[in-house]
Amino acid sequence: MSTSSAPGDLDAWRGLPALQQPEWDDPDELRAVAAELAGQPPLVFAGECDQLRDRLADVARGEAFVLQGGDCAETFSGSNADAVKNKLQTLLQMAVVLTYAASVPVVKIGRMAGQFAKPRSKPTEVRGDVELPAYRGDAVNGFDFDADSRRNDPSRLLKAYHCSAGTLNLCRAFTKGGYADLRQVHAWNQDFVAQSPAGRRYERLAGEIDRAMTFMKACGVNPDAFHEVEFYSSHEALLLEYERALTRIDSLSGLPYDVSAHFLWIGERTRQLDGAHVEFLRHIRNPIGVKLGPTTSADDALALIDRLNPHHEPGRLTFITRMGAGRIRDALPPLIDKVHRSGAPVAWICDPMHGNTFEAAGGYKTRRLDDVLDEVAGFFEVHRALGTHPGGIHIEFTGDDVTECVGGGHGLVEDDLHQRYETACDPRLNRGQSLDLAFMVAELYRKSS
Repeated sequence: MSTSSAPGDLDAWRGLPALQQPEWDDPDELRAVAAELAGQPPLVFAGECDQLRDRLADVARGEAFVLQGGDCAETFSGSNADAVKNKLQTLLQMAVVLTYAASVPVVKIGRMAGQFAKPRSKPTEVRGDVELPAYRGDAVNGFDFDADSRRNDPSRLLKAYHCSAGTLNLCRAFTKGGYADLRQVHAWNQDFVAQSPAGRRYERLAGEIDRAMTFMKACGVNPDAFHEVEFYSSHEALLLEYERALTRIDSLSGLPYDVSAHFLWIGERTRQLDGAHVEFLRHIRNPIGVKLGPTTSADDALALIDRLNPHHEPGRLTFITRMGAGRIRDALPPLIDKVHRSGAPVAWICDPMHGNTFEAAGGYKTRRLDDVLDEVAGFFEVHRALGTHPGGIHIEFTGDDVTECVGGGHGLVEDDLHQRYETACDPRLNRGQSLDLAFMVAELYRKSS
């Protein structure tokens, strides 16, 4: 059953409060860019979005697990083959560990190919006696603190589109062209376990996977699924002019899809029921998500369901909780309990990153891997107590050896942060920390099942 209204409703959001939108420097240029975007080829296709919705319906039924991750904020300079390959490799490595531990399919969603904009707490930034527009991501302006760079430039939306197209093209080539072969990914994990200071902790699970792989090879099992993987793209649907310009009416169904990504989510700052973001996303057919922070009430969650998925279509709506390690065990149970009793089919995913950010002594924003893991542990504990399904994790990571979060097998501390602190916004787990997390989450999943 369709949850979308007629295509004519796609501009109803324009009459509602739209938070976190840039003050674009030139409205005429913005209109011209939007018109050009509207004529560009789709980045994804309606059938792929429908397929992901089916996979997320499996998650809501407790038959699959989501691994969603990638950059906090992608950059144009970072949209190159090596960076994309490294992120994808890390995601695939994590997925193998989680698939084996959970004994269910893992739905792989990249926070990639469109995550070029970020909400900000203040519209401007002040340094000394200079005040300039805040950096809102490469889709809006530049990171350098000067007037030219910080201009809210509509032409950047076109560059975001083209960078997204290039990233998706690489992801499709890697995931369909043999790079994602299960045996190769498993070999990468064996190398990680052998080199990791915490490797002994992971040896048992890695050994089990190795024996399973050897057994399947001996039996002659060699399905296509071993050689290529399904991979989906996602980003926060923040810049409404961009998302609207990339919304198309599908020729087969006659229904609207936002073809900028397979999966779009509404952020904690923009999920107002009477706001423009909820209004826009309720009309598109993509599977969608909503970030829920620790102040969210159960009634808030039910109201969002009524607005975004009134017909209770499985796979349509995912709640991504971002509570913080110290809050999740108290804040999450009332939400899950009331939503579960309502009968609404919701997939629950844990974002253990955004509620656990703090400022280190040197002024760097950072996160402790122990806090990230503790929030995931709390997420699993709550679901186990309520008899519901912990549907997945949503993390910010990079495939590079950055020093932005503390902890992990290599024991990064706050004094190490300056060495390779490269994020354009929030701190990300590096490759080693991400794989540490995957093995630790695998242990949690086994305990909860």
